[in-house]
Parts: sequence; structure tokens; C-alpha cells
Amino acid sequence: MRRLTDSTARPVVLIDGGAGSGKTTLARRLAHHWPTPAVVQVVSLDELYPGWSGLAAGARAVPDLILGTGFRSWDWRGDAPGDWRRLDPAQPLVVEGCGAITAASRALAGLAVWLEVDEAARRHRALARDGAEFALHWDDWAAQEAVHWSSDKPWELADVILPSPPG
Repeated sequence: MRRLTDSTARPVVLIDGGAGSGKTTLARRLAHHWPTPAVVQVVSLDELYPGWSGLAAGARAVPDLILGTGFRSWDWRGDAPGDWRRLDPAQPLVVEGCGAITAASRALAGLAVWLEVDEAARRHRALARDGAEFALHWDDWAAQEAVHWSSDKPWELADVILPSPPG
């Protein structure tokens, strides 16, 4: 963690992995246990994906998110762009979601973490969390994840590969 807190630049952590791998849990724990006094900003790519077919668009938005002072969130119920969320460029940033780690985003982050969890466990956890809504989209989402994994190989860009944090 020293390289995240010893710099004058905004500390940035990227957490990637498949649906249900524990990215959100890890991001929340990291923010809660941050080693220095700070307001750690956690952004889930769920806030950026423009709907169920938007994994690639969410991944492309991460570098601008890191460099910017805010973003327009996605309103899932309205299926349209939502409210503006401001980010403080002086405070640490944790970005979690499938697509968080690409070559472009990795170049701007101090730490990248890949969560390695088998598909059956991920599916069980994701569907238990999100229910029938996600079940309808699981196969399409998994196909988008596969494209991200094939083209970006986020585990190869990660500093740390972890099993899923316990629920």
C-alpha cells in the first residue's frame, strides 16, 4: 500500500474480475481500511455501463474517470444517462468492475487487482445477489466479459491476483 500513499498524485486502485467475484466487497473493505486519513471514493462500473450491453463502453470510460472530476452515471431504471457524480481529484479513487483493468486504465493507476473465481461460484453469487433480472442477461454479459478477457487480459496487467474475498 505504500506506493498508493507516498505519492502526491491521486492514489488509484483498479479491481477487476467476473460478475460475482467479489469486486464490490473488496472495494468497500479497501476503502474502509485505507491506511491514511482520506475520503476514499469508490466507483463501481455498474454506475458507468450504459445498460446490459455496455461493458466495453464502461471499460473505455475508466481512463477519463481517473483523470476527471466526475462522471454522468447510468440510470438503470430509466435506461438512460442519469445524474452527475462529482469526484474529488485530490482524494483516493477505487474503481471496481469488469473492464476496470485495461492497458489504458492500468497506465494511470497505482495498483491493479484481479479477482480469480470459477464461473459456477460467480454465477451462484451474482444471481443470489441480483436475482431474475441478472439471470435474463447472464449469457450476454458473460460473452462481453469473455471479449474483455480475450482482448485486455486484465490478470496479466494486475499487480495482485486474489481469490474472491469471503462474502
